[in-house]
Amino acid sequence: MNTAPTAPEPFGARLRRAMDTRGPLCVGIDPHAELLADWGLSDDVAGLERFTRTVVEALADRVAVLKPQSAFFERHGSRGIAVLEHAVADARAAGALVLMDAKRGDIGSTMGAYASAYLTEGSPLFSDALTVSPYLGFGSLRPALDAARESGAGVFVLALTSNPEGAEVQRATVADDGSGGPVLLAQRVLDRIARENADATPLGSVGAVVGATLGDTGADLAINGPLLAPGLGAQGATAADLPKVFGDRVRDVLPSVSRGVLRSGPEPRALRAAAEQSVQELASALG
Repeated sequence: MNTAPTAPEPFGARLRRAMDTRGPLCVGIDPHAELLADWGLSDDVAGLERFTRTVVEALADRVAVLKPQSAFFERHGSRGIAVLEHAVADARAAGALVLMDAKRGDIGSTMGAYASAYLTEGSPLFSDALTVSPYLGFGSLRPALDAARESGAGVFVLALTSNPEGAEVQRATVADDGSGGPVLLAQRVLDRIARENADATPLGSVGAVVGATLGDTGADLAINGPLLAPGLGAQGATAADLPKVFGDRVRDVLPSVSRGVLRSGPEPRALRAAAEQSVQELASALG
């Protein structure tokens, strides 16, 4: 008797469980040249591999999410991408969810190819989630959204980012979908995300990127999905700022810390201690 294949567990459910059991922390893997030098490593593939392996081995069995920034691997060419492939596989095997920070955004078959690379089971770079840009139109993300749903992965859509330049686009006003007046373009994006997550439990698999440095966003963040919050540490935000930015959606926030943890290396014990301290601070601030 043939039986239908079991649908993969959605990313939103897996993320909720990981945040509840391991703590609300995403640690970025950002091997930029200055940080490699701080660790006493060479700015080449050997240094990249040593750095990345150390972070994964130290943290993948204890933090909820690891977020490799693809650009820092791409700049080393094919050998750098090979390091990234191994890091993704090793981190997932150790129990961490992997969020690929690649901010992909394109149209048609090209967006489909990105979805195949990062969100399709069996791909060497298959990740639990991917950051994407909606500013070629939210509909252009459909190949990624569909691929993620089929594989049980997620996407995080840029909405209100922490970089100052983002405001000229994200805070531009556009006509409301309904009968109301103009709304922020970012709000339009958030509203589309909320539609994708309708009826999902315990958490939708389409998240939004909302900077922790923004203060009062002036936006409705009720998307029934995770809110990735970069900007803690080096960019100036603290755990105490999160309730001010996210209000009653604070339980759905996934704070992202990179240099605040990575600067503690290269000793694995120090990396683990820094991550544990961040989890404690965040858990206290988020309730």
